[in-house]
Amino acid sequence: MDSIVEKSMLFDFYGELLTEHQKKVYSEYIQNDLSVTEMAGLLGISRQGAHDMIRRCEKIMRDYENRLHLFSRYRKVKKMVAEIQECAEVMKGCKDQEILEEKISRISKISGDILEEY
Repeated sequence: MDSIVEKSMLFDFYGELLTEHQKKVYSEYIQNDLSVTEMAGLLGISRQGAHDMIRRCEKIMRDYENRLHLFSRYRKVKKMVAEIQECAEVMKGCKDQEILEEKISRISKISGDILEEY
């Protein structure tokens, strides 16, 4: 996954767990695509301070992900639902009973896995 997209998603999942100052700094960096130098000037902190804050925020959010796995579970379920959707598309207008049964079986398996895990 693209690094910027992954960082943005981690911020979506765990940003509220950062302090207000950390949220503001990281939000400027990730959502407004400001450089470290631009952030430092805007927030009245040193360039090194802005850089350190970004790295600290990333570490904090990765630590939360390593413990809670919310983002990885989200990606997994999204992939499973996409597969269910793909099966449903194949089933539309399909007259072959064997294919229909195969897709129904696959949908049943995936939905069972989702219900079992979550």
